[in-house]
Amino acid sequence: MSTWTSDRFGPAAVLTFTREPGNFMDFASMAQLGSLLEDLGRQTDEVKVVMLASGLDDRFIDHAELADLARAGAGQASKEELGSWSRALRLLEEIPQPTVAAVDGLASGGGNEIALACSLRVASPRSRFQQPEVAVGIIPGGGGSVRLPRLIGPSRAAEAILSGRLVLAEEAQRVGWVNAVLPGTDFLQEALHWVDVIARHSGPALYAAKQSVVAGSRLPFGDALTMERRLFGGLSAGNRALTPGS
Repeated sequence: MSTWTSDRFGPAAVLTFTREPGNFMDFASMAQLGSLLEDLGRQTDEVKVVMLASGLDDRFIDHAELADLARAGAGQASKEELGSWSRALRLLEEIPQPTVAAVDGLASGGGNEIALACSLRVASPRSRFQQPEVAVGIIPGGGGSVRLPRLIGPSRAAEAILSGRLVLAEEAQRVGWVNAVLPGTDFLQEALHWVDVIARHSGPALYAAKQSVVAGSRLPFGDALTMERRLFGGLSAGNRALTPGS
């Protein structure tokens, strides 16, 4: 049974996760997400932005399904199941299109890690963010302790992860955890309007810019500049408006 639906709103694709009762993320749903992202990543002529949303009220995506974690700890999960998380998170970062987490409610544990893997994050005023793993004797296992420090700084991230506390939307925006807090009266439409500012631009430029930002953040400074120049050169060569004397 699929827990994800895929809808199109012009150049934006919205993947909506619905898994009663609390939107806990299981291996099967992560595998479905990975397959959907792979498919959308090939549709660069039609899809310029990919958004993740929730079909449950006051939930984005909660932590990983505890039964799956127990099976994994007991050595009973398959190799494909164990790899489903890293595959989906990698695709959120590496498909050509910018990815946006539209968070309306709780994003906790693995749900927050999914949001962190996206290019951008928008939230409603009632949204809350959390990495609560230390409270149950573990640490984030989906990149939370790696991505969050790079996003908001090591000190702020350490405090959030070591305390496991809830971070409300206003604070999340202030420290850079989310890009914007939208009014929340019709959150999905507001989020689509927000990404429209991105989706109206040239697809190749968006994809090159995302690649430069994501890959460049992992490279030594000089190598990142070299990659940026290569991407810029490729776009300039195909755009006569940028060619002197054209």
